[in-house]
Amino acid sequence: MIWGSKSVNFNPEKDIPSLLGKVILVTGGNGGLGRQSVLEFARHKPKQIWLASRSLEKARIAADEIKQQVPEAPIKLLELDLGSFDSIKKASQKVLSESDRLDILMLNAGIMAVPPGLTKDGYEIQFGTNHMGHALLTKLLLPILEKTAENDTQADVRIVALSSYGHTYALRGGCHFDTTKTTADSLGAYGRYYQSKLANVLWVRQLAKLYPQFTVAAIHPGVVRTQLMEGATASPTIVRVLARVGNMLLTPVEKGAKNQVWASVAKDVKSGEYYEPVGVGGLASDDGKDDGLAKKLWDWTEEELKAHSV
Repeated sequence: MIWGSKSVNFNPEKDIPSLLGKVILVTGGNGGLGRQSVLEFARHKPKQIWLASRSLEKARIAADEIKQQVPEAPIKLLELDLGSFDSIKKASQKVLSESDRLDILMLNAGIMAVPPGLTKDGYEIQFGTNHMGHALLTKLLLPILEKTAENDTQADVRIVALSSYGHTYALRGGCHFDTTKTTADSLGAYGRYYQSKLANVLWVRQLAKLYPQFTVAAIHPGVVRTQLMEGATASPTIVRVLARVGNMLLTPVEKGAKNQVWASVAKDVKSGEYYEPVGVGGLASDDGKDDGLAKKLWDWTEEELKAHSV
């Protein structure tokens, strides 16, 4: 979807409130939308920003670049591979042991239209990374999120998950669980991606029902000029075409990050909603609005993660 006339007017420089005392974690913070979000947050003086990345070297480069613009940016690096439950457990333990609160959890990282494969724990690689990895990370960080909400009457705990308009193209009927622990060749590269993005929308919907003390949202950033397309090797012709016309058609990162930053701080965010840029709700697919499908996905996910929650 392109940006429409219903978009909320949001200027991060002016409209992000003071973040004094707040702790923020951004997955995929080393580049693209994640890096831009870290930069926008850093300008408003939070207590700490965890910049999570699979590569600590890339994280260091991103942090150094951000500090060139915001020298006092309180960035802490976090090694996190969302395709590995062991890595997620290690990262969450680091956060729990070194932070006393967590106010904003931005589930930004993701992969798109990559070749068939499985995560280290046996899930279809896009579903495993985009949904299962973030679901486990959030589950493991729930104690500190709940503590923040309970102990600070002024707290405004947010969880923002990046989804995509592509979720509307997923096969009807919700997530097809018979494909989630296979390479799901029958779905194709983009079908696998669409299913993972539908999972993001449904999971957020149920999370909001179970944790009313948080404000939770799924967002579509727009068609943004990021490195995400670099991994989309399954349709090289499309990738080449988009690369050629990108400067004309794709949204720059500075603009693309607005929706997720808006969802993390704005007062009028409805918990459980899916938003398109900026702040336009009510546009999820019929499946994405289905409470029954949301609960089914949640229950399935919880059963899968049961052995990894300790």
